[in-house]
Amino acid sequence: MKKIAISALKVLGAVTLISQVQLVSAQSNYPNKPIKYIVPVAAGGGSDMVGREVMDKLGKVLGQTIVVDNQGGGGGVIASQNTARATPDGYTIMQGYVATHGTSPATRKLPYDAVKDFTAIGMIGSTPNALVVNNSLPVNNVKELVAYLKANPGKVSYGSAGQGSLTHLSAELFKAQTNVFMVHIPYRGIAPAITDLIGGQTQVMFPGLAAALPHVKAGKMKILAITGKARHPTVKDIPTLEEAGLKGFDAVQWYGVVGPANMPPAIVKTLNDGLAKVLTSPELKAKLAQEAIEPTPMTPDEFGKYIQADIARWTKLAKEKKIQLD
Repeated sequence: MKKIAISALKVLGAVTLISQVQLVSAQSNYPNKPIKYIVPVAAGGGSDMVGREVMDKLGKVLGQTIVVDNQGGGGGVIASQNTARATPDGYTIMQGYVATHGTSPATRKLPYDAVKDFTAIGMIGSTPNALVVNNSLPVNNVKELVAYLKANPGKVSYGSAGQGSLTHLSAELFKAQTNVFMVHIPYRGIAPAITDLIGGQTQVMFPGLAAALPHVKAGKMKILAITGKARHPTVKDIPTLEEAGLKGFDAVQWYGVVGPANMPPAIVKTLNDGLAKVLTSPELKAKLAQEAIEPTPMTPDEFGKYIQADIARWTKLAKEKKIQLD
């Protein structure tokens, strides 16, 4: 009986050793087959373009094909669930962004944990939101807007791309930091919200810079400031809200790469190193500039902490403003 037990232990030990060797071998040979990159939106549009351009360059650096898989629906919930449930071997990764790993976890009950169920791989980049107003509003800077809002409580409304969106929460953050009141008018997407701002049905908005710029350049709306920690190269003469006196107002639309929880560190490093390399490409920088995105390389640890801080920021605001979408 003792001999059988000892033999069984030896077999178990051998199997464990073989498994460890195979795991190490798989990591050292990574990637040796195509990688699936889940983009949590439908094909077309800025977010999809970001994913395709970055993954095309990353695939060439890694010497392997990266297949973009668009999984729209549920505000990114479907894509996030499928990624979280995938085998953490580096062959299924996802484009996490401010909605899936920032504003949604702060305002909704989700079937996934945006921190615990994922491995942070690296940041791609970010783009600021723009504080814009209808041309008829008699203001030309943030100070004048705040004064106007305080002098006209309840008479001004702001549009957003929908409840819980970054455009919504940015405006609520603005209200909280300036102690002003505006009526929220949520839309189904950014396009109709911009149309009504231009038409005067709403007066204030925080769209993404790329969405706002064509209308600003056409003289259809006024831009007063941008979010973020520094001025943006495409609108160098426009101050940040931080410069305008709103300390810590660095809310931005960001994009990054995440994978299922417990991915091997060696594979994470391979992906992060490759991502950091492609983000220095002048060609990629030019492509990202079309969406006003500034490449922002980060280590996996830095990116993980960034996600946690973003969720914490919006969770605090959502609780203060009682913004809960369920």
